[in-house]
Amino acid sequence: MYQSFEVTARPEQGPPRLERLRAEIEAEGLSGFLVPRADAHQGEYVAAHDERLAWLTGFTGSAGFCAALKDAAGVFIDGRYRTQVKAQVADVFTPVPWPDVSLTDWLKKQLPQGGRVGFDPWLHAAGQIRTAVSELKGSGIELVRCDNLVDRIWPDQPSPPMEPVKAHPLEFAGETAADKAARLAEDLRSAGQKAAVITLPDSIMWLLNIRGADIPRNPVAHGFAILHDDGRVGLFMAAAKLTGLEEHLGPMVTQHEPDAFLDAVEALAGPVRVDLSTVPQIVADRLGHRLAKGGDPCALPKARKNAAEIAGAAEAHLRDGAAMVDLLAWLDAQEPGSLTETQVVSQLEACRRRDNGLQDISFETIAGTGPNGAIMHYRVTEETDSRLEDGHLLVLDSGGQYLDGTTDITRTIAIGTVGDEEKVCFTRVLKGMIAMSMLRWPVGLAGRDIECVARLPLWLAGQDFNHGVGHGVGAYLSVHEGPQRLARVSHVPLEPGMILSNEPGYYREGAFGIRIENLVVVQEAAPLPGGDAERAMLNWRTLTYVPIDRRLIVAEMLTVEERDWLNAYHADVAAKIGPRLGAETRMWLDAATAPL
Repeated sequence: MYQSFEVTARPEQGPPRLERLRAEIEAEGLSGFLVPRADAHQGEYVAAHDERLAWLTGFTGSAGFCAALKDAAGVFIDGRYRTQVKAQVADVFTPVPWPDVSLTDWLKKQLPQGGRVGFDPWLHAAGQIRTAVSELKGSGIELVRCDNLVDRIWPDQPSPPMEPVKAHPLEFAGETAADKAARLAEDLRSAGQKAAVITLPDSIMWLLNIRGADIPRNPVAHGFAILHDDGRVGLFMAAAKLTGLEEHLGPMVTQHEPDAFLDAVEALAGPVRVDLSTVPQIVADRLGHRLAKGGDPCALPKARKNAAEIAGAAEAHLRDGAAMVDLLAWLDAQEPGSLTETQVVSQLEACRRRDNGLQDISFETIAGTGPNGAIMHYRVTEETDSRLEDGHLLVLDSGGQYLDGTTDITRTIAIGTVGDEEKVCFTRVLKGMIAMSMLRWPVGLAGRDIECVARLPLWLAGQDFNHGVGHGVGAYLSVHEGPQRLARVSHVPLEPGMILSNEPGYYREGAFGIRIENLVVVQEAAPLPGGDAERAMLNWRTLTYVPIDRRLIVAEMLTVEERDWLNAYHADVAAKIGPRLGAETRMWLDAATAPL
């Protein structure tokens, strides 16, 4: 199994660890210490070595941080984790709704007389620190660079990962690493910049057409890179990871050990481009006046998938869809109350493993039945494993990492006889998902401009959900990829080739959860009769083909257009996935995709 169900953090471990951290804070003459989820590479996902937030607090979400002071310890979590955090942290920690409450406002309230709050400059982005320093001006609160105090008190901290790196075939990448580097170097020259510092692991993987295994579920390797304006790349990654890749990397790439990175940064002639939202503060410190603000040079080119990457993603989704249909047909044959969440997760992984291209799952499968479905990022463990009882909704969010693409799909499934309220809420979510799927929009709009389309059916009923409508997805890379998002905070215009999720939901704490998710790719929209010929428009091409549970749909709530979309989608599912199935599962699929 790729996925385990062991308990990785317990609330009762937090209080003694917090006391030890406070002893270190006292010894350093500080008022507090900041513990982020991030690592030195500033990606969303971290290795076991860097799970400091989970080790200290018990909170295992993928975003958040802790501000540990002498008399208070706030665990800052966004809307996705406000239910989860309650079960994971002891009462010595106070959950803080973030970004509703900012770190700086919280610190001002907790430290009215001022104080010195320490932070590890490797683990905080320079932009975060700049903003915080500005907001704390005049408060008497100072942010102080210091050693990592959690590492001092973590006796069995895992070693940094040292997994081997492999070449990513050109047939899937669609462009050579040399051509990518030359293209990005031209952009640097046009901007008058001498180099760019790259710290995000997936950016480095994309640039050099390599993949790693330092982070579970994400095919990335830890390292740093410096892209020069002539196309040369300095790669600061342990040589032991790169054995046998000399020919693949070629003369454009020079390997250095990671401990040479800061010296190389100091030796650069300016201006040097850095992304303040991802570059560690310590790198900004070393660059000083040579620092030039700009985005990660790989971010947008990586987000705009080329033809080979889109073709790979489409094929991976068809194979993944067949695995999902195998699972759904099997699940439908089981009696309510006969299965637990872990059995569903294990069976789904077994279905995916029949594909020789599967490298890993793309994240820990979320299989939440009944009340567990209301925990947006629920991870089932041996202790929380629950039975799928009659009347439950099962939220099943999962994906696979294939050599040709990354998948992410959510289906909400009826277990036995489900109540009318659940069906009505499900249909509202479905209406939002269909509305987004059918959308056309003018070129130049960002995720923040259109994400409300998927929320409108819920808003009209006085309901909503506390996560984004969609996130970017990589090409056999991270399942969460920036900078594109369908979210209120996303200012990045959507462009052809960007792959995103379309996943509205609804969650009623203590009762049930609902989420429906397909992956879609942005494409140029064909002109419509009577439309403005000069107004360029975009729309979506659907990548995910798996039936949506018809038993949960209140058909009378759908418009004619919505019903037509759903019936056409199900016809496509039957046509594209049916030939990949056995005879018995094909019969199940025919029934599951019958016209509504």
